[in-house]
Amino acid sequence: MKSKQKIDIVARDLTDEVHQANFVGAKMKSERRYAALERDYPDPDKVRETAGLIKQHTLEHLDQYLEQAEASFQRNGAKVHFAFDEDAAKQTVLDIMNEHGCKSMVKSKSMLTEEIELLHFLEEQGKEVVETDLGEFILQIDNDHPSHIVTPIVHKNRRGIAKSFEREGIGSEYNDDPETITRRARAHLRQKYLDADVGLTGANFVSAESGRLVLITNEGNARFCMAANKVHIAVIGIEKIVPTDRDLGVFLNLIGRSGTGQQLTVYNQFIGGPKREDQPDGPEHMHVIFVDNRRTEVLASDCREILRCIRCGACLNVCPIYRQSGGHAYRSVYPGPVGAVLSPLLAGNRFPELADLPKASSLCGACNEVCPVNIPIPDLLLRLRDKAKREGAGEAMKGTPKLGMWATMCSQPTMWKSALTMGHTMNYIPTQLVPHPSAMSWQGTRKLPKFEGGEFRKWFKQRSQQSGDRS
Repeated sequence: MKSKQKIDIVARDLTDEVHQANFVGAKMKSERRYAALERDYPDPDKVRETAGLIKQHTLEHLDQYLEQAEASFQRNGAKVHFAFDEDAAKQTVLDIMNEHGCKSMVKSKSMLTEEIELLHFLEEQGKEVVETDLGEFILQIDNDHPSHIVTPIVHKNRRGIAKSFEREGIGSEYNDDPETITRRARAHLRQKYLDADVGLTGANFVSAESGRLVLITNEGNARFCMAANKVHIAVIGIEKIVPTDRDLGVFLNLIGRSGTGQQLTVYNQFIGGPKREDQPDGPEHMHVIFVDNRRTEVLASDCREILRCIRCGACLNVCPIYRQSGGHAYRSVYPGPVGAVLSPLLAGNRFPELADLPKASSLCGACNEVCPVNIPIPDLLLRLRDKAKREGAGEAMKGTPKLGMWATMCSQPTMWKSALTMGHTMNYIPTQLVPHPSAMSWQGTRKLPKFEGGEFRKWFKQRSQQSGDRS
């Protein structure tokens, strides 16, 4: 994670190559999302509103649905555990592995296990853990962190990945052909699946009605994590529950289109418990761990709507701040607009350290417009800004300038118009000649783009005069 001193300079220090990868990757997914939803639904917003209402109803009755889900899983033969915080969650996973004599684990992609840093904990306890999602596997061998919820290595390119494979001895020699990289990863991981004792997954959704967890992937690695292993552990946030199987139809249609523009993700699994006696393969034991880790605190706050999130990444893809800075700038597992809300809330006593994240937004509202569960993210960002102000958390953000002059200019139309006419001069005045402390502080961590505005009002006035003359 980035240190406190580097909060405001992450984007500045990005290479052009990484910056381009972030921007193009996010923009492409966002364009695909718009095309898919407009093509397949006459009123996409109505579907989003419906999904949001289902999730909000679930959150408001979460205690009831958790009890129902527990009973349903137990009826299916799974053992259910509840973990209050990250320490309890990690210890529960370790205890299950020790109970069954497991020494090695293959795991599917899970944001929650990233949140609680499960991989490092298990490695410290002498367990072998292998990430099997291709992106997460690359991050593991690079000792890196995800920069996107859905595409964790959007900040990397094939040349850097090929160098990492060469360094780790995955393949005989350097080769940056994407198909070759994928085949080499597949060959490397195949034996890991066969040798592991336990498979670990998360869950995209959980049906309280039937006690089935839903896993959606585009690689199929979650299936391999369970196919050859006798023990399946599912680590799930308590907010992932939906009331009925029928509700799943709404979310499965939305999450693929919202995240990547697909009509449906490639692999969709419904796991109801350990294998039955008439099934030849599959885990003999299934453990479901429901994790709180401050989610009930968020539920009790005025930002509870953020728990609707289904981790599609649509808000990241459309966000102009995320496109410029990338995920590492957020110093948290959850980047982008959703992370700017969720990360400070989950930080607990560490809230002041992340209190600046809600300010990493233009409040343009695009994140709300694309959210498949209709989360009012701009409103939540404003509530957290207010919380930081009331608690004095903003005072800890040293180096952040107080630019009251901008607020003054925006409230004075004449002053604003005058400033616009003088805007071009900023392209020629060195920063050192601007003595105002706020301006110097701002320029110390940011680089102003070339000023190219200031002509619209003149153009509009001329067009209006021409239209009047013609009439």
